[in-house]
Amino acid sequence: MFSSARELLSHRRVEASAPCRVDSGGTWDIRSMALPMEGIQPVTLNIALSLMTRVVLSPFEDGMVSVSSEGFPETGPHDIKTLPFDSSFGLFYATISYFGFHGLDVRIASDSPSKAALGGSSTALVALVKALSKLAVLAGRAPLPRRNILHVAYQLEDAVSSGKCGIQDQAAAVFGGVNLWRWQFGNRRVPYERTPLLDRKGQRELSRHLLVAFSGKSHVSARINQEWLRSFLSGRTRAGWIEANRIVRRLAQALIDSKWDRAAELLREEMAVRRDITPDALIPVTHKLIQQAEEEGCGARFAGAGAGGSVWALGKKRRIEELKTTWQSTLSPIRGAGILDCWVEPKGVR
Repeated sequence: MFSSARELLSHRRVEASAPCRVDSGGTWDIRSMALPMEGIQPVTLNIALSLMTRVVLSPFEDGMVSVSSEGFPETGPHDIKTLPFDSSFGLFYATISYFGFHGLDVRIASDSPSKAALGGSSTALVALVKALSKLAVLAGRAPLPRRNILHVAYQLEDAVSSGKCGIQDQAAAVFGGVNLWRWQFGNRRVPYERTPLLDRKGQRELSRHLLVAFSGKSHVSARINQEWLRSFLSGRTRAGWIEANRIVRRLAQALIDSKWDRAAELLREEMAVRRDITPDALIPVTHKLIQQAEEEGCGARFAGAGAGGSVWALGKKRRIEELKTTWQSTLSPIRGAGILDCWVEPKGVR
C-alpha cells in the first residue's frame, strides 16, 4: 500500500509552487450552496496573485513522515500508519497517505502572511499534490494533469473538512490568471466551467489597477463559513446571495472591457450586499480600509471569508496610487500589517 520515497529523493529534491488569490463571489463555490441553486448559474471570480506557496520534498526516515510550515509550530514526525488527519497538518498528512508514500520530509513556505484569507492552506495543498505527482512519476506512475490535480485537491480537502470546503482556492492555485468559475456540481463529468477573462496583456494592465493589503489580523474561515451556510440554507440570506451573484457576473464583464470605474462601482455594490448578509466578515481595521477605498472612488472587498485577513481594491491607477498611501498610513501602526507587493500571476501550479 505504501512505498518509501527516501531512495527516490536521495539524489534529487522535488518541489512545486502555486499562487494565492483574491476573489469576488466566494462561498458560492461550496457545494451545499451551489448545487441546489444551479438554476441561477452560481459563479466566483478570482485573481491569482504572485504570492507563491512552495513545497519541497526531501528524504526522511523510512516509515515516517514529517511536515513543517513557516509560521506554524513544529509537530514532529509521525508514523505513516497513524498519521493524524485531524491535526493542524491533517490535510497534508491525508494527501501524503493518498499518494502512498513514506520516508519523506515536507517543508512549506509562502510569500503571503499565514491565515491571510488568500487561500493559503488550499494553495499549499495544490502545491503538495503537484510535488507528490512529480514524485510519483519518479516511481514510474503517470503524471496528474491539471484537472486531476484540482479534483484530487478539492476532494481531499472536502473530505477532511467533512464536506464544508469550497473549490475556488484550489482552482485559482491550479490554473492561475483571472477566471470566472461557474459551479455545476450536478454535472458528474464537468463540475465547473472556467472562463478566462484576461490574456497576459490584460493581466498586466489589471495589476496596475489592483491593491492588496494584509490587516495584520489572522482569520479562521471554517467558523465563518459555517454560519453563512446556516443562514443561506435556512433561507434568511438567500436573496442577498443571489443578488451578489448577479453583481459578480457584471464585474467579470467590466474587467473584460477594462472599465475600471465600472469595476470599482460593482465591487462596491457587492460589498454593500455583503455588509448585509455577512456582517461578521468585517472587523474594525478591514471596515476602515474598505471605507477608505470607497472614499477614494475605488471598490474594495475582504478576501475569502474575511473576519481579518486581507483586503483588496480595484480602481483607476491614480486612485489606486492615492489609496496605497492612505492604506499604508492606516496599517503602519499595526504589527505585521501592510501593503502586499504582488501582481496578477498568469501561471498556476508548477
